[in-house]
Amino acid sequence: MQEDPALRLREMPWEELEGLAGPVCTALGKVLAGEPADRALDKLLRAHKGLRSGQRTAVAEAVFGVALWRRRLAAGAGLPAWENADPRTLLHGLLRDLAGVPEGRARALSALPTDALSSVPTKASGATGAGRAELSWLADRYSLPDWLAETIEAELGAEAEAFAASICLPGPVCLRANLLRGTRDGLAESLARDGIETRPCAHAPHAVLVVSARPNLLGSAAHARGLFEAQDEGSQLLGALVGARPGDTVLDACAGAGGKALLLAAELRGRGRVIAVDPDEGRLARLAARARRAGAGCIEIAGPRIPAGLSADRVIVDAPCSELGPLRRGPDARFRLRQGELAQLPALQLRILEEAARCVRPGGRLVYATCTLRRAENQEVAAAFERAHPAFTRVRPGAGWLDESFVRDGFFVALPHRHGTDGFFAAVYDLPARAGRATTAP
Repeated sequence: MQEDPALRLREMPWEELEGLAGPVCTALGKVLAGEPADRALDKLLRAHKGLRSGQRTAVAEAVFGVALWRRRLAAGAGLPAWENADPRTLLHGLLRDLAGVPEGRARALSALPTDALSSVPTKASGATGAGRAELSWLADRYSLPDWLAETIEAELGAEAEAFAASICLPGPVCLRANLLRGTRDGLAESLARDGIETRPCAHAPHAVLVVSARPNLLGSAAHARGLFEAQDEGSQLLGALVGARPGDTVLDACAGAGGKALLLAAELRGRGRVIAVDPDEGRLARLAARARRAGAGCIEIAGPRIPAGLSADRVIVDAPCSELGPLRRGPDARFRLRQGELAQLPALQLRILEEAARCVRPGGRLVYATCTLRRAENQEVAAAFERAHPAFTRVRPGAGWLDESFVRDGFFVALPHRHGTDGFFAAVYDLPARAGRATTAP
């Protein structure tokens, strides 16, 4: 039986919620209506700037806790659904049933009237049936929409519960040492001088894990000097699969705000070019600012389209996807996904991949990546690309350096319950030197 990830709530300073149920439940009402939890929390904290540190912690855990556990809390209260639930009822359930706060204090801290609906015991964890009953149990225990529980079960089988549990825990703070400014050891030493403790990550060579509670990273000297970027270890490994070398021209065809583009620029050591393409101009503007701070002058912002006639040694397509891999990064992200929008993703992913593949020089490399676990967006897109483009040879990801646990059926697969990283997928292709430039199949 998987350990209950809700047990972490028992360590929180819940008494600090005294007198704050009103603003907390107002924020929760907005979250249940669809506002992102981090935005609702930010508004709450801005409106109550005088809160003590413990109060801020309790408020944040209350907002994020109900945002995450809403389905389990509604089921525990005997409600048919969470959508129209009173935020006070859900907060009471969070405090009493998950955090272990005694009934009287839970009611007082949540401002739940004594005659209001009270929580009832949830289904026993061992009382599972088969088929729909099993999926309903998974969805209730780990607070998942039905369709997401079905997807996780279909994709991961026996590992479904371990994955579901892992995305109910906050993701760790992972940093990448900026090689344009220093080394991993130098970063750790600089952070330590500011009272921020770290340890090297297990797999990515330039990654450190922050182990201090609530560190002030933005106030550190290391941040002011551009010594690091916040980036999950799995994302760092994925960027390393590109194999960028000093002097290369590298295309990041879906650059976003630039985490991988910045990694690739560091790999070039200032010699070469990183061409950043993304349809979101706001994200590219953030990338430009980050590049200046990081000293990554080799990054060129190309705009929404790949420049005509571009020829690149390395190309990465970190495609738009359903983003199931990093669900632990947002407590309410699972409830803001729309199942109906997923069916159109594979066609979009394949189109972007084929367009980017035309830029690969003979002897170059192409990486197709997502941050999801759906085969329709991962292996099936890769298979369609391979059928249409036999000149590309799929190769073992990270040959010679990547731990075998990340390689499944010739693909890179990182998952939180296996590796402690966010979830990622990648297919790595080489275009032999004797091959011509890739073209899109008719």
